[in-house]
Amino acid sequence: MRTHAVTGGGGIRLHVEEAGNPDGQPVLFLHGFSQCRLAWGKQLASDLADDLRLVAPDLRGHGLSDKPRDAYGDPQLWADDVRAVIEALGLERPILVGWSYGGLVIGDYLRAYGEDRIGGINLVGAATKLGSEAALAVVGPEFLALVPAFCSTDAEESVRGLEAFVRLCVHGEPDPRDLYVVLGYNAVVPPHVRQGLLSRALDNDDVLARLSHPVLITHGVEDRVVLRAAAAKHAGSIPHARTSSYPGVGHAPFWEDAERFNRELRELAGEVSAGGPA
Repeated sequence: MRTHAVTGGGGIRLHVEEAGNPDGQPVLFLHGFSQCRLAWGKQLASDLADDLRLVAPDLRGHGLSDKPRDAYGDPQLWADDVRAVIEALGLERPILVGWSYGGLVIGDYLRAYGEDRIGGINLVGAATKLGSEAALAVVGPEFLALVPAFCSTDAEESVRGLEAFVRLCVHGEPDPRDLYVVLGYNAVVPPHVRQGLLSRALDNDDVLARLSHPVLITHGVEDRVVLRAAAAKHAGSIPHARTSSYPGVGHAPFWEDAERFNRELRELAGEVSAGGPA
């Protein structure tokens, strides 16, 4: 595992980790709300590393990256973060894998810089709009009920809400060790960051409709955070996209069924490397 310190939008420091083949097809993993790079452990430590270049940053406000106040509402900052990682590491036509909130970050990047410098996209239980009735319509009510706890500065209330969120992300009972590791890196994110993330208002349907590169839409059938209706809307906006639904899986297909997820990501990488259709 190689680590990098990258200067992102507005000068903040982003922590980035990299594994795999330095000469392989780059894959840039963008994690979800209140998570960190460790969410991708079953990818970075898998046989994907034999032939792919795997890169996972901590998004601004998360993990080991800087956590300033008032640095989450401007889409240009998010776009600049992604571009900074691509440029600093010299990633050639990376596949952007966006889980949950990572889908919003992909939209920020595409709106600012287009898709000329990327090779493909994998939307994983992804959100692509916020701050509207249309956005709320594809978010699970159990997640919405936890929002006050996410923004609370009361430690006990915050931890209770985060533990409920971690459980909500998977279908079935999580492994106890996984539960507390994930809860730990969720708790590292300050409440002001979570509030900043949820306070944005944006809609990327128009950006998705202009995509021409390969797109894979991955979604758990039992997802209670971002509902399956979101995947259907994404597929409607991107006619050439391929949709992969995971029965018996919740909001984290890459963790709950890593073998299938990794196989399909490798297939997408093959399409991108060959310059073929999605």
